[in-house]
Amino acid sequence: MHMRFGIATAPQQVSYDDIVRVWREADTIPEIEHAWLFDHLLPIAGDPSGPIFEGWTLLSALAAQTGRLRLGLLVTSNRFRPPAMLAKIAATVDVVSGGRLDFGIGAGSRPGLPMAQREYAANGLPFHDAAYAVGSLAEACTVIRRLWTEDEPFDFDGQYVQLTGAFGNPKPVQRPHPPIIIGGRATGTLRVVAEHADVWNFPGGDVGEALKRGAVLNQLCAEIGRDPAEITRSLVLPVSYTDPSSTRAAITNATDHGFQHLVLSLPAPYPSHAAQWVADELISKQA
Repeated sequence: MHMRFGIATAPQQVSYDDIVRVWREADTIPEIEHAWLFDHLLPIAGDPSGPIFEGWTLLSALAAQTGRLRLGLLVTSNRFRPPAMLAKIAATVDVVSGGRLDFGIGAGSRPGLPMAQREYAANGLPFHDAAYAVGSLAEACTVIRRLWTEDEPFDFDGQYVQLTGAFGNPKPVQRPHPPIIIGGRATGTLRVVAEHADVWNFPGGDVGEALKRGAVLNQLCAEIGRDPAEITRSLVLPVSYTDPSSTRAAITNATDHGFQHLVLSLPAPYPSHAAQWVADELISKQA
């Protein structure tokens, strides 16, 4: 089983230069195959009024300053941008990166995190209930894939999304389209994963709970006739600079239970040569 290790740098409470430094270094380290930002508009940890960067804008800048890393947002909030606009943004980043985008998307609701909910009112965005969030996510995935792949304009009359004369040009570099990674744990979201995802990311590092939700995903795949093995299992694991042995143990536990795509979340401030440290102390010592 090929393990794919990546890093995540939450773009909050940090400077642009610090993130660029870590990503440029990671781009030179073959053991690190992918790198991620998140998608929030106000900080969800630390100083509530501290700095935070818009994810897709920052991702495009980092795409232009790297040449090898797969890259993406883990995951885009489908609540923030209309799906046709999101398809255009993502296609642009795939072109800028030369075809290195992994397209992460999710329902965007964080009901257990009050600091996340405040960003909706602060930006004039509606906060719909979970059923709406999941239903609109399914339609968004359908629309985005069509905009990336269809050669003629089309209309779409969904329950949540209505488009007239929708068309995407340029297409993404990757054909038929960038890999789709969907994050979430709720059953409704997992149903969307079963239908649309190439990769499923479980939010959080609880392997036991991830396995339980993975069993639900397997059943949902069976219901629609999809082989669940087609969907790569992904997990985010927090990194401890002061206790790397605990992080290595978490990595071993995840890999022993079949997770092939691991995202090592780096806390800020980032130490000097943080990416090389990840490769030397966490990834290489797994062998």
